[in-house]
Amino acid sequence: MRTAFHLTSGDEDQQKTVLTIAENLSNDETIEMDAIAVVAQSEGIDPLTTDGTHSDTVRDLLDAGIDFRACSNTLDLLDLEDGDLVDGVETVSSGASELTRLQDDGWAYLRP
Repeated sequence: MRTAFHLTSGDEDQQKTVLTIAENLSNDETIEMDAIAVVAQSEGIDPLTTDGTHSDTVRDLLDAGIDFRACSNTLDLLDLEDGDLVDGVETVSSGASELTRLQDDGWAYLRP
């Protein structure tokens, strides 16, 4: 199974919730996960930035095999560059198109 999380909120508690649920899913031995991705856009991009509130958690989750994808439209709007992101975060053309592609490819979609 493959699951994509949609992270759009600027609320730190909601961001932490998404990251925690992604981590819990990756650690759940009752389900066989092939891949987990967190797609961030809008104000949800903050944890993926090098100085983001939850950037240390993002680094740990990347090390654990969870993918993070940042919306390039959001980066443009916020005047951010790839270098402003945690190492290992992938930039995608847009969050909406990435989630659409993933769902079309059979990924489950979660937006906690």
